[in-house]
Amino acid sequence: MRAFKVVRNVLQGAKYCETKRNGALHFNSLLYHCTGESHQEFLPHEWYEKAFPKLTRLACYLKDVDLVDGRLLNVNDNSIIIDDRIEQKMNTFKSLARIFIGSPSVQLMLKKYVSTFDCFSKLSERQPMIVNSLSKVSSVLNVTAQQRKLVRLSICPQVTQHRIWTGALEEILNELKLEIDLLNCQFPSKGTKMGQQIVSSCLEFLAESAVSFDPDSASWMRLSPAKVVDSPSRKWEDVLEMFTDLINCLKSENGWPNHLTKIKVMKEGLSQIRDVLIDNSIGYKDARHQENLVQKKLSKTLGHSSQCLFTLLLFYLYGQVRDIEVDLCGAVYGNGSENRFTLCMGRILTSNEEKVVWSGLKQLDRALGLFKFVWETAGMKGILELQGHLWCVGPEERSVTYRGNAFFIHGISLGPKSTSSRLL
Repeated sequence: MRAFKVVRNVLQGAKYCETKRNGALHFNSLLYHCTGESHQEFLPHEWYEKAFPKLTRLACYLKDVDLVDGRLLNVNDNSIIIDDRIEQKMNTFKSLARIFIGSPSVQLMLKKYVSTFDCFSKLSERQPMIVNSLSKVSSVLNVTAQQRKLVRLSICPQVTQHRIWTGALEEILNELKLEIDLLNCQFPSKGTKMGQQIVSSCLEFLAESAVSFDPDSASWMRLSPAKVVDSPSRKWEDVLEMFTDLINCLKSENGWPNHLTKIKVMKEGLSQIRDVLIDNSIGYKDARHQENLVQKKLSKTLGHSSQCLFTLLLFYLYGQVRDIEVDLCGAVYGNGSENRFTLCMGRILTSNEEKVVWSGLKQLDRALGLFKFVWETAGMKGILELQGHLWCVGPEERSVTYRGNAFFIHGISLGPKSTSSRLL
């Protein structure tokens, strides 16, 4: 009875239950809200003992599954998994793992490795975060409004280059085409077939409009051709219309939230350059003029909070367009008087297999690198060091250095019963 009173005092609502549906066992996500950050209490050790076997079973069930930028993947062959049941289990697994990361035993182990500050001790530091805009990055780093303006003015000329713009568009369309083609083979429908046609038309349009700048190619030396009667003039508005049709098509189908979001994001940029011509039959000088117009219009209109600008930055830095997901948002720690700060962020892994660890490590490295890029571009005072933390079920405790940054692989396990009543 006393244990339940403790839970009620610490949590506004806590629920972890199992339900039977169609004969299969499902775990509902754990809902919890701490009443205070500064005096956080722990759940009774009995709660952790009861929940740990469930966490272990989920880890075993999901050992070949990884969540990469919002998509479930089979780590053995990197194939995409489309299964609501597995997605639900993954969400439950990560919710439970966050509770255990805040437990006394895991926190004590953290202090052993990171003795200078208490990272991930607060509930707010163990929340997931989708990094999808410069504003979100700037908020974490406490970048001022004036510094945000500096970041935008610094990156816009780089990320709005024509090759970056078209490359990001093609990357988004090629990823969508891959999944639509796969789905059409398994579950063909009118919507997916229509989407497949639109995506193919968009890619064909971009390919036909590309201008090569190879000095040995004809396009480099090509003069403006003689005016052709009734020659159709094509504009970016044509791609904008196809994106509008594609959005309507994806809305009618289930399972495309991530792709739909990215198509909408790039539509913002397309709407700004809709009147700009695109034609690979014109001379090099004229083609360069049109491409410079694209860069100027995008640089002028895409604001700091624009997800389109952020997507272009991702492609510029990493050659990818998917938003970065962090399982534990962490925080910036440090002593301002010493002019040194440490950014800690975390990932939750389904196993300690090397392929899973390295996949999670590289994803975390991308997120940390992005924050470091913004920190330096904004001209923030002080040195920002990066530190990644990865958790898996078991006794794992080791560290690696990757691209000059420290990454710690931690295990989640039950600690001594006596630690369950301590406060951080």
